[in-house]
Amino acid sequence: MRALTFEPGRKGTLDVREVPDPEPGQGELLVEGLALGICGTDRELGSGEYGWPPPGEERMVIGHESLGRVLEAPEGSAFSPGDLVVGVVRRPDPVPCGACARGEFDMCRNGRYTERGIKEIDGYGSSRWTVEAGYAVRLDPALESVGMLVEPTSVVAKAWEQIERIGSRAWYEPHRLLVTGAGPIGLLGALLGRQRGLEVHVLDRAPAGVKSSLVEELGGTYHSSSTLEAFHDAKPDIILECTGAGQLVIDSMTTTAAAGIVCLCGLSPGGRSHRVDAGVINRDIVLENDVIFGTVNGNLRHFRDAAAALAKADMGWLERLITRRIPLSRALETFEPADDIKAVIDLTT
Repeated sequence: MRALTFEPGRKGTLDVREVPDPEPGQGELLVEGLALGICGTDRELGSGEYGWPPPGEERMVIGHESLGRVLEAPEGSAFSPGDLVVGVVRRPDPVPCGACARGEFDMCRNGRYTERGIKEIDGYGSSRWTVEAGYAVRLDPALESVGMLVEPTSVVAKAWEQIERIGSRAWYEPHRLLVTGAGPIGLLGALLGRQRGLEVHVLDRAPAGVKSSLVEELGGTYHSSSTLEAFHDAKPDIILECTGAGQLVIDSMTTTAAAGIVCLCGLSPGGRSHRVDAGVINRDIVLENDVIFGTVNGNLRHFRDAAAALAKADMGWLERLITRRIPLSRALETFEPADDIKAVIDLTT
């Protein structure tokens, strides 16, 4: 079968190759790969910035934003041939730590977790793949064209779970949400905000176009800007910071309403300095009982929550998030710079 493979830590090794067909182990599903979403993590892996191959191997299959159809399912599992499924990315560490032992492997404490297509386990970027039945999530058949969005949606599903837990510390009735960044995570975060009945604002540097149209179709307000100036008076109750831009991260800390919550979903590059008034930030957070926290990846329940959220969404809107569909034979094109929202590899062609 064909698979998109690379040598972790070595730039220029990403390639579509013939590899042996997978053999499902006990309790595993055999799945036909349908599509694979590509994100910034994949591009960093492809450029050799990091990655850990399976033990004893030099190459590994890339890909964690999966979508497939079950070919074979173990007897007694909750799956049947023909089911549309995605695979969870992370696996708990073998020790396990306290969090992993309780199913919270997205919050692993010792760093010995593994991840499909990233750390020590082959990913989902192949014509066929296997996955343990306990780490697969069945999708509504209506999601066949957009199911690869479940993984990025699981990231924001976890963010919203954490936001709501933090909010429950006291009276909690948020009204206004600001999302910074109109990439896939930002737009999907805005979608889940609208599903919660919030007034949604999305800020991005891009001028009016596809991104602004998608926000407006959600019933939100789009702001083409790189600063939070417009929110100094009408402050949001919640900020989902999805850019990782250092100045926006800093400004978000002092731009919420009282008892505000800032969730940091973007990763900032190192090596850049910003002048800040730490005293102002400290006083604002302390005197207003604000909370700033970070989040990344998700566990099984977040994938299930994501699948449920997407099943409730408008399919046409979700399909517009996918701005490029590339056949597996030309998969390397998805790693080249482009003005995308979401690039997807068709694993069947």
